Amino acid sequence: MADGVTSANGVREVPEPRGEVWRALAVLEPYCAVCDVSYVIGDAGTPRVGTTFVCAPGRLDGAPPAPGSPQGEILDWQPQRLVTTRLVLTPETWTTRIELADTENGGTRVTMTITHEPTAGGRVVRRLQRGALRRLVQRTVDAELEKVPAHVARVQT
Repeated sequence: MADGVTSANGVREVPEPRGEVWRALAVLEPYCAVCDVSYVIGDAGTPRVGTTFVCAPGRLDGAPPAPGSPQGEILDWQPQRLVTTRLVLTPETWTTRIELADTENGGTRVTMTITHEPTAGGRVVRRLQRGALRRLVQRTVDAELEKVPAHVARVQT
């Protein structure tokens, strides 16, 4: 792993089938009320590897995202199985990998891995912040997995 890169993962099972969970977690809609963010897709058509997007806080309602809004890209796209995205902020990059698998009872196992990579700051600063970053990334994974049922409920209505 590169110097300063921090990863964490977690798993959550939900009773809904994989197709519903995929729609809830991988398909970027213009606005996500669960996360209170808007997505502006850069490429028309079906999402795929290389599709770019902007992730802006709040509801845009057709307005353009603010300058400097985080830029994203889909790195891996295997419908109903796997999506990996990279979100570039200043001074860091966050990569999120979501894997979906069927459970024995017809539900879905969601495995999420989030990686944080600082893009600024020196090696000494990164070393000093390592423990705090590990905790931050794990808390982020835990918080995102906690939202999975709310995301699924949103697409069911």
